Amino acid sequence: MEKDTLPDIIAAEKLEELSLDHIEEAEVRGSLKKWAERKATGRPFFEEHSTYGERDHLNNVWISRCFNCSEVALWICDQMIYPRSGEASPANPDTPDDIRRDYDEASTILDLSARGAAALIRLGIQKLCKHLGQPGKSINDDIMVLVAGGLDPRIQKALDVVRVVGNNAVHPGQIDLKDDRATAESLFRLLNLIVEKMISEPKYVDEVYAALPEEARKAIEKGDGK
Repeated sequence: MEKDTLPDIIAAEKLEELSLDHIEEAEVRGSLKKWAERKATGRPFFEEHSTYGERDHLNNVWISRCFNCSEVALWICDQMIYPRSGEASPANPDTPDDIRRDYDEASTILDLSARGAAALIRLGIQKLCKHLGQPGKSINDDIMVLVAGGLDPRIQKALDVVRVVGNNAVHPGQIDLKDDRATAESLFRLLNLIVEKMISEPKYVDEVYAALPEEARKAIEKGDGK
């Protein structure tokens, strides 16, 4: 027997409060009670009609349209099933597009398969290393070079803990049977940290520098030359 889910428990509590005693017809009362029981579970079901030619009514399934973007969303009870929303924190806006696609896909499957999500993020970290000018063949070597170039050494240690670098590293894209949700969530955060340190921060510094008056930039360049 399946374990009761939260909607089932809530439904049971609500049904106890439901009173149909004021309805005299036993058949109607029984039919309404059966409908309420099915409705309260939150699961989709057809409300069958006996009238010939009348379509069955689908319950607990809803379609909505966003007021902002006009896109359509599909709901089962109070859960949006399309478009699927990610479970992880959003990707850093400066994440390269192809890597962000891997990140977003991993986020949508995090609840369904933490191991699959972790495999996608490991692949994303490998691709990120390549985007940052590294060969992209050995994450261990690539991260070492990035650390020498300014990446926080603690990120390398953290990646080693979640089996991304080091002797026991899992090859990017491969499933690690030991991966759990906590490991996957750590990988999401670490990928974002690498993007923040190696892409976002230099980008911000360049933007601030470019906004300086020309005389100030020349003074800085002259000082750097000395």
